[in-house]
Amino acid sequence: MQNNTLLSPLKDTRVRAVIERLIESPRLPLGGSPSDNPEISRDPFDYAEYGFSIVPDQGDLIYLLCRGTRATRVVDFATSIGMSAIYFAAAMRDNGGGTVIGSELVPEKVRTARRNLADAGLADYAYIREGDARQTLSSVGGPVDFALIDGWPNGQEPSLAREVIEILAPQIRTGGYVMNDNAEPDFLQFVRDPANGFISVRLPLQRDTELCVKVS
Repeated sequence: MQNNTLLSPLKDTRVRAVIERLIESPRLPLGGSPSDNPEISRDPFDYAEYGFSIVPDQGDLIYLLCRGTRATRVVDFATSIGMSAIYFAAAMRDNGGGTVIGSELVPEKVRTARRNLADAGLADYAYIREGDARQTLSSVGGPVDFALIDGWPNGQEPSLAREVIEILAPQIRTGGYVMNDNAEPDFLQFVRDPANGFISVRLPLQRDTELCVKVS
């Protein structure tokens, strides 16, 4: 495996140690993810021990954009075991302060994410809300600078990504970013409709990373 430590803009050794550990941990079951294999269970509680996390290239981009925009309030959906939350929280700390508002449905993953954030020395910058994001993210307490929407593939429409972007869109400030990891068709339909105030571009990261900015 290529050594991401030397390439990443995130150099804190304590943070990097946790990220490297998570990279080496099982991200997906042997049968693949539910989005890759519709024959396997789509119940998120059946995958409590798997991360389904973003990859380091996506995390590095999150960190850079949050640093560049001086972000102080960001949303992490879904937090899973905390990989993306660590990148967000590191940016909040390095920006001089800020808050990561996470949302995760599976209680075991909430506990794991909090433990990983603590191991990275970032627990004070991230607050994981346990439960359904359609409730936990209904109000995040102020304008959002960046949101990751990487929710569970429920195999139906509206997708969770579509439902969550509709909830978050009014809370995202003009100039704020949204990153989506799964390219759900109805999510893309929403962010590519000029009437909803976003412009977006597909990035060659992971599978289908969509990066959006709110322009109105």
